[in-house]
Amino acid sequence: MSTPGTNRSTAAKPLPLVAATAVLPVVALSSLALAAPASATAPAVQRQGAISTAPDRTGQAAVVPAAEIAALVPARLAVPQQGGPARGESLQADPPATHTVRAGDTVTAIAAKYGLGVADVLALNGLTPSTIIRPGQVIRLLGAPPAPASPPSSSASAAMQPSQSTTYTIRPGDTLYGISARLSVPLGDLLAANSLSLTSVIYAGRTLKVPVPVGSAEPASSVTPASSEPVKPLVADSFMGYKYPTATVASANENKRLLNAAPVPSRAEMKQIITDTARRMGVDPALALAFAYQESGFSQRAVSPANAIGAMQLVPSSGQWASDLVGRTLNLLDPYDNATAGVAIIRALVRTSKDEDTAIAGYYQGQYSVAKHGLYDDTKQYVAAVKAHKATFS
Repeated sequence: MSTPGTNRSTAAKPLPLVAATAVLPVVALSSLALAAPASATAPAVQRQGAISTAPDRTGQAAVVPAAEIAALVPARLAVPQQGGPARGESLQADPPATHTVRAGDTVTAIAAKYGLGVADVLALNGLTPSTIIRPGQVIRLLGAPPAPASPPSSSASAAMQPSQSTTYTIRPGDTLYGISARLSVPLGDLLAANSLSLTSVIYAGRTLKVPVPVGSAEPASSVTPASSEPVKPLVADSFMGYKYPTATVASANENKRLLNAAPVPSRAEMKQIITDTARRMGVDPALALAFAYQESGFSQRAVSPANAIGAMQLVPSSGQWASDLVGRTLNLLDPYDNATAGVAIIRALVRTSKDEDTAIAGYYQGQYSVAKHGLYDDTKQYVAAVKAHKATFS
């Protein structure tokens, strides 16, 4: 998909969209994701049961600190089995070295049985009052408490210290992934420092906070990557003999990587999304489906070297145009926004073109280019293919 005013694009077989764009705004990951690592989860709703307000007529009960409740919880919530310590059993003068926990045991009961202090038993076994013991667990009764853990190394301490931050001004063609890779800052840290998620869109000229660990010997930008092996790109930099700008290809690769890692609708589900969107927006569903089938075969994971994204194969500049048409920011990596953007542009082209053939050509070649140069040969093939698909879906 090319925006009005773009130059001629080269067609793929079977005529996918390829539009050259020198400088593109970045489109970051959609709400699909991932596993996205960076969105907040809504807290679970707590339902409070009925609470009796009747006064206690038996006198005030002793209050047990919450942190010590586990030490009073039996190893299994059941009546002690046969063979367990009987009530009133006499204390042993010489406790054994260990005690194997049985059903009904508690740390408090074990300590009392052998005449030991609860705190001593806890310390000897590296337990806390909140630790719950289980049947079969061996509790030490004699010996010295375990040695305290050695303090963390200076390098570990530095890693645990809070991060400082510097700033980075977003440039045309930048992506969140590209910035994190260039500055050797984990993408999750970069997102968290800026309250972003993988669905966020960034714009040239704005400033990002870049987290830098306290005590770092050198700036993040100077850190050498762990491996110098070249990474095979997911999207090639050229197609049909045309090589695309580095920034465009970098954005295409990031978007392809994010879509590969995210759950997306199946082709059948994407087809239904496009159908429903077209009906809602007053566009012939058969025409919208024809475009999507020709562009991507209904694949939301499709990304071209020109950074044409998703089932409707729209470059970011076209996504911005579609956002202006519908009055809200659209994320092309979101399947519903992708369908909305494509249908909005189809609707605008149909309304402003002299006939349907010209509207179809404008989606592929660009409306301005069609008006100025007429239809190129590959554009004519594209129009014929879309019309044939439309007849199939009608």
